[in-house]
Amino acid sequence: MNWNEQAEIIMTERFGNGKDNIIPLATLENEVPYVRYVNAYYEEGSFYIITHALSNKMRHIQTSPTVAIAGDWFTAHAQGESLGWFCDEKNRLLAEKMKKAFASWIDNGHNDFSDKNTIILRLELADAVLLSHGTRYEL
Repeated sequence: MNWNEQAEIIMTERFGNGKDNIIPLATLENEVPYVRYVNAYYEEGSFYIITHALSNKMRHIQTSPTVAIAGDWFTAHAQGESLGWFCDEKNRLLAEKMKKAFASWIDNGHNDFSDKNTIILRLELADAVLLSHGTRYEL
């Protein structure tokens, strides 16, 4: 990431530290925006989401990977990419962190972790504006 250390400290305080964040995620299909709220885990310049590989959001991201997100005094564009099956060994450490962050709902029956279409979506920040106590940080 290309912004200063203070901006990342603020991002980690607001969205990181193992928190479950509910953020709006906007995708685009045929020049029409689609917005939905998602549960997201933040770490080092990226938000991570559990989703289904065949969902509309993933279909949109496959054709147009630039998405928009927002949060508490924060707005950004990000590049969406599938990291693959949630239970894949390569995702083990990240999945463990996400399980802790999403502990209040992850086992409510909504997710089928035996389904290889249950994936981790990474939203890597591309540009962002973060406001904190009168200071504007830009990525």
